[in-house]
Amino acid sequence: MPKVIKTRTEFEGHVFEEYVVVEGEGLSAWDAQTPLRYIGRQIPRTDGPERVTGKAVYTFDVQLPGMLYGKILRSPHPHARIKSINTQRAERLPGVRAVLSFKNAPKLSFRQGQTFLFDEIVRYVGDEVACVIADEEEIAEDALELIEVEYERLPFVLDPEEALRPEAPNVQPSGNLLNGKPDIYERGDLDRGFSQADLIVERTFRTQCALHNCLETHGSVALWEGDALTVWDSTQHIFGVRAGLAQLLGLPLHKVRVIKRYMGGGFGSKNGLGKYTVIAALGAKATGRPVKIMLDRHEENLAAGNRPSTIQHLKVGARRDGTLTALELKAIVNAGAFCTWPPSVGGPARQLYLCPNVKTEQYTVFTNTGPLSAFRAPGYVEGTFALESLMDELAHELKIDPLELRLKNYAEIDQTTGRPYSTKGLREAYERGAKLFGWKALTSNPSPVAHLRERGGAVGERATKLRGVGMASQIWSGNGMPPAYAIVKINPDGTATVVTGTQDIGTGTKTVLAQIAAEELGFPIEKISVEIGDTQLGLYAPLSAGSMTVASVGPAVRLAAHEARQQLLDVAAQVLEVPRESLAICDGLLSSPALKEAVAIKDVLEKLENFMIIGRGAREPNPEDVAVNTFGAQFAEVTVDTETGEVKVERIVAVHDSGRVINPLTLSSQIEGGIIQGLGYALFEQRVVDRNTGVVVNDNLENYKLPTALDIPEIVFEMVDRPDHRANNLGAKGVGEPPIIPTAAAIANAVANALGIRIYELPLTREKILKALKRV
Repeated sequence: MPKVIKTRTEFEGHVFEEYVVVEGEGLSAWDAQTPLRYIGRQIPRTDGPERVTGKAVYTFDVQLPGMLYGKILRSPHPHARIKSINTQRAERLPGVRAVLSFKNAPKLSFRQGQTFLFDEIVRYVGDEVACVIADEEEIAEDALELIEVEYERLPFVLDPEEALRPEAPNVQPSGNLLNGKPDIYERGDLDRGFSQADLIVERTFRTQCALHNCLETHGSVALWEGDALTVWDSTQHIFGVRAGLAQLLGLPLHKVRVIKRYMGGGFGSKNGLGKYTVIAALGAKATGRPVKIMLDRHEENLAAGNRPSTIQHLKVGARRDGTLTALELKAIVNAGAFCTWPPSVGGPARQLYLCPNVKTEQYTVFTNTGPLSAFRAPGYVEGTFALESLMDELAHELKIDPLELRLKNYAEIDQTTGRPYSTKGLREAYERGAKLFGWKALTSNPSPVAHLRERGGAVGERATKLRGVGMASQIWSGNGMPPAYAIVKINPDGTATVVTGTQDIGTGTKTVLAQIAAEELGFPIEKISVEIGDTQLGLYAPLSAGSMTVASVGPAVRLAAHEARQQLLDVAAQVLEVPRESLAICDGLLSSPALKEAVAIKDVLEKLENFMIIGRGAREPNPEDVAVNTFGAQFAEVTVDTETGEVKVERIVAVHDSGRVINPLTLSSQIEGGIIQGLGYALFEQRVVDRNTGVVVNDNLENYKLPTALDIPEIVFEMVDRPDHRANNLGAKGVGEPPIIPTAAAIANAVANALGIRIYELPLTREKILKALKRV
């Protein structure tokens, strides 16, 4: 009988409780010594040929008969009231089928009431004003220029510190502080902790606003068939989009179908329902034809979300031996115009190091800029940069090796809950990473590594290229969560199909799920197909975010495959007339001491004609007595040119603990991709807003600098490949976000080591380097 229980889940630094239905008996994770055929193997992506040959259909590629195109008119002002809007000239343009605005579209609430689909108040440059639906994109773009809008400009605020002042204009009617108060966490006695310290170090750090720049921009195609809506969406959560559309449009869930076959990146920006999706659905309803809306690069960098800028004031107290006595963080986060899920900037300060007295205080502030969204480890990338920079500052003041300081304050339990960690491989990551990097040799030289001259300089000549090394630590969740469901169908020809409602956002999810099913069934992996990305055909699965897709859906797939295998053995034993306990399945063959030779599964099932075996699996609750987290450490070596200010990252060594490795090949893409993205964040990525107009001046790929092949350093990585038996029946945890978390911090520490001075603000641009050198 199903049992309803409450379970605790951590997602992107936020902890919450939810009801979960427990069904049937679970499975234990495979032991590390268990010989496995597919798990832990480098299996190429099962959908690789489709991707590289152009056969993969992304939302951008969807073409339907009679399809129309939508283009959105966006606000040129950071804050204004729309006094009037005249769309008649646009409507008369040949090829225009409809124009939507607040005058004729339903007043649908978005962002928990912080805005409407089309609002009479626009709150940032890029806010939606109207949408033209036309036969061709070019016609829609021309029609946008014919819409006449009269704006009443309102006072605006772009800076989060200014937005907190009493005299600042309100971005939201309720004020500029999310929920009207800061988010505060504290344990112990902060004042007492600082009074016990022999040394107190206090610094302020700033991080920039960064843009996702997914290769496939946000977009949707909407089609009505009678009273049923089908949407093709570039999303990380097909069931979330379905639920949002059903609620806003007043539809029952079975009348809304959301499909996502392939997606060209999301990084958290596609976690939820976008306005463009609802607008496409309304446009399709109004015209009776399918409508496609895809944001262009300009729109993508205005309205599709961002990693918000932060101001972090950190204060740490320690004894002379390096023991932390107190840690305090006051953070200001620039939410932009809207925010419902703030990043947890204080997460690293609360969790990473052993410290009895801790307080974090986060002010999430509305401004008249583009709204934030989740961005690969939201909050933890920003928070880790500040915390790990301060730890290096503390180590310098105490004359302690930075790695030794971290080991001195190693935490064996989750201090926010008092629970032990299910597994923690951070110590191994430190030790292995330091050995691979050569940390001891590079940091034990009496003369600072920073001032080692590049080869070729004359004796006595000032070095123009300085080398430095640095390191940083990482903590993140990645534990997965219920509910997630899957079925495994064994077909009469001996093949099997996995069906679930998750989505592959480019990480290789289809391949990993096929590996799990093949391992449990005993089938060749080429006989496994995986069907995902469709709410109508699949079973519920959570969003692909928080490094939790495999840890959430994978266990359900294994349980479904296990149940299907048991059914197959029951049937085969009767058909072959052998004891069930004597049967084994390997490589798609049934074997038994009672049989003269192995029998192909299809030979058994064909005798039963169209009989189909269906196994069902559901993800189990998370354990209540332990904390499930991921850990890692990265080491960076850089060269800084003192004449040009250029920072060149020479190499990164990374060692991470994410439980059992399912596929080293797809994992390597995640590790390398995260590090490269973290490098861009450290050195040059930054949204630039004109302070006088609120206009984003680098909203394109020409002026927004992303890492290229010339920027990529040597990357060496290893995994602490140890199953976490308490996490789930795979022993696996997430790996999508951990590799980006410590990269910027490690690079910043290496630059400080090279220069002998620290820069407290990201990105570490040439201009900042040269200004810092002039102060020496």
